[in-house]
Amino acid sequence: MFSGVIRPALIRYSGSRLSSPAVLRAMSSSAGPTPPYTTLAVSRPAPAVTHVEIHRPDKRNAMNKAFWREMVECFSEISEDQDCRAVVVSGAGKTFTAGIDIVDLAGEVLQPRGDDTARISYNIRKTITHFQESFSAIERCPKPVLVAIHGACVGGGVDLITACDIRLCTQDAWFQVKEVDIGLAADVGTLQRLPKVIGSRSLVNELALTARKMYADEAKSSGLVSRVFQHKAALMAGALEMAEEIAGRSPVAVQGTKINLLYSRDHSVEEGLQFMAAWNMSMLQTADLMKSAQASMEKKSPRTVAFAKL
Repeated sequence: MFSGVIRPALIRYSGSRLSSPAVLRAMSSSAGPTPPYTTLAVSRPAPAVTHVEIHRPDKRNAMNKAFWREMVECFSEISEDQDCRAVVVSGAGKTFTAGIDIVDLAGEVLQPRGDDTARISYNIRKTITHFQESFSAIERCPKPVLVAIHGACVGGGVDLITACDIRLCTQDAWFQVKEVDIGLAADVGTLQRLPKVIGSRSLVNELALTARKMYADEAKSSGLVSRVFQHKAALMAGALEMAEEIAGRSPVAVQGTKINLLYSRDHSVEEGLQFMAAWNMSMLQTADLMKSAQASMEKKSPRTVAFAKL
């Protein structure tokens, strides 16, 4: 199913490198979401690069019930798609995302099903873990996921971007852990992932407890994002260029690197080294190693090498 969704986009945009305005047009889905999705537009703006665009611009890309379900479906498909080696996530319209669509989700959150406290609590927990899975699916995806943020990134948007591997933004981007302002503790990943992304417990506590806005310059200096671009066209061009660089490397090396980086984040150095040794005792036997070494000796880019699908 997934290859059928993105194949037309690959045919349309394959070929020579695109200029910044052309990249933005190519990666902007004015035609709307890509069926069967109703909140996501999925395309392939370059070979081996999949673009997933949150597409509810009239609602500032607020995350409704369909979005949470479709994110799991989409990234489960991407994980198994051998033609994809890198992913770019972005938002349609004037802002990245306004966060959770409170109106759409009010019924499930404010009027949970159940005949007594135990059953109501069980169903609330089920709803929360369902939402958590939407972004854990991004983190588990073996393909590196870059996220391109412009304008507002509020509430659930911070949950989303902290599950991604590389974060880029525009100069006008701002970030807000909004949940305390609406009477709850963030429960979809921000409180668990943001401390490991930024590294400053004090700054994380400040952002989460005050709900103040963090702007692009502070986001870069704190490590939340690694690059800041002047406007969205430059952002999308930069994100695509970086994704193409990643996709041009050995998928064995790239996916192994992501998996081991995530493992090391959550384990001791010694455990990470042991896992790495067990991983590479088989992965070093790939033909990609000799192909990459040969390209290096010939002073060629790894992108000139034809690596087998993984």
